[in-house]
Amino acid sequence: MAQMAEKFLLSRLSRTGFLILIAITVFAVIQAEPLIAITAITGAGLVFTSSAFHPGRFRQPWPAIHRLLFGALLLLLATSLWTGPWSLTHWLYVAPLIGFALLPLLWAAGITVVIAAMAIVATQVSGGMPERHQMISALLLTMMLSGLLVFLREYKSRQLAPLRRTDELTQAASREYLSADLHKEIQRSEREGTDMSVIMIGLDTHLSDSDPDADIRSILPRIGRYLHSQLRDFDTYYRVADLQFLIILPGIATTEAAALAETIRKGLRTLLASHQLNLTVSAGIAGLNIGDDADSLQQSAANALRRAQQQGGNRAQSYSTWSHTTPSARTEGTGGPMA
Repeated sequence: MAQMAEKFLLSRLSRTGFLILIAITVFAVIQAEPLIAITAITGAGLVFTSSAFHPGRFRQPWPAIHRLLFGALLLLLATSLWTGPWSLTHWLYVAPLIGFALLPLLWAAGITVVIAAMAIVATQVSGGMPERHQMISALLLTMMLSGLLVFLREYKSRQLAPLRRTDELTQAASREYLSADLHKEIQRSEREGTDMSVIMIGLDTHLSDSDPDADIRSILPRIGRYLHSQLRDFDTYYRVADLQFLIILPGIATTEAAALAETIRKGLRTLLASHQLNLTVSAGIAGLNIGDDADSLQQSAANALRRAQQQGGNRAQSYSTWSHTTPSARTEGTGGPMA
């Protein structure tokens, strides 16, 4: 809920900022200030191409356009320093924050230092400006605050990393907790005498190498939301690889898990097709047997998934029945017979 609220707030702020920048552009055109107008419309473009403005903006070519517009903004700032340091002073203050948000830490720090050096040189050249010292002080203070914000962001990220139980991209449970959680579910199943199954879902990327990695990654959040919608409140799913998920199903026998896997597989195939991704989905199902532990149960599901993909993908395969499955017995589009 906190992440959803954060994304909602960022979206609202970005859209408000976009409208304000458009208004500044119009006002600058009326006031015959072309440099300010160009800078404002460039800033509006930065907001428009950001993922905060629209969730699909992290797909190509938007990130490349985003960085290109930031480069254009830096050139405009450099131009303003030599045509008159006061014309775009307020834009100098936001450049470090934008740089740290878009670029690697070292690149952003380097650009910030270069901007500060150019501003100092430009103000020294403009000897007729008594306020130049105040401008430099304000700029350096802003850069220090930007650095402090970046430090706090990195510190918070590192402190919370061991406590983070979900994958930020897909909202799946973190892989680091999979073995421990699966071990607890196995113990509960054995203690209560109930069934338990696991499903491993994987995208058949080998069948469509022409799809760019960025396009595949862009659909992962929707895949996570779809999996969440298909599972019960006490089921859990984990992102075990870049394009693979493992689902723990307490109290579910292998046959029921196979039926659910087929439903999920078809639903994901429809989801991928709706986003023009020519990808299929396979699933491996494994039920808990006597002597299984967390590692062996995961390995059984992984072997079943590998077997399904080796047979051409676009199917579900149960670990306990693959030795009885023949190519002629497979029904197209249904994934073949499953236990």
